[in-house]
Amino acid sequence: MKIVDLYTDGACSGNPGDGGYGGILIYNKHKKEYSGYKKNTTNNQMELTAVIEGLKLIKEPVELNIYSDSAYVVNAFTCNWIDTWIQNNWKTANKKPVQNIELWKELIELTLPHKVTWHKVKGHADNEFNNRCDQLATSEISKNKTVY
Repeated sequence: MKIVDLYTDGACSGNPGDGGYGGILIYNKHKKEYSGYKKNTTNNQMELTAVIEGLKLIKEPVELNIYSDSAYVVNAFTCNWIDTWIQNNWKTANKKPVQNIELWKELIELTLPHKVTWHKVKGHADNEFNNRCDQLATSEISKNKTVY
């Protein structure tokens, strides 16, 4: 099974506001960067979208290391929040509906073919790939931001 690394980041100007996401897929010496933009979104939605869009680019089952600076995304898997939400019919421990349910469901579906290991990285620090993902995400906001 191929081993692939996926680095992702999401950003938002205002929360909600203009959002961007970026990612880098790495397999051996091959790197593929991707990014995108969305109006009227949230930082958490962009963090989820960054991972979703990266997963969509993978064409076969792989051993996948996903690196994100988003505790929201990583902890959902590493702290078993997802399992609890599903058992509680997509309600939080406080019995409130989980936010971004459709994105979570899509993310779960896209991870199923892969053997995924989640890694939390420190944002805006010394990880070159996380820093590049941040640049990709924020540049999407800059180039798409509506000027009034």
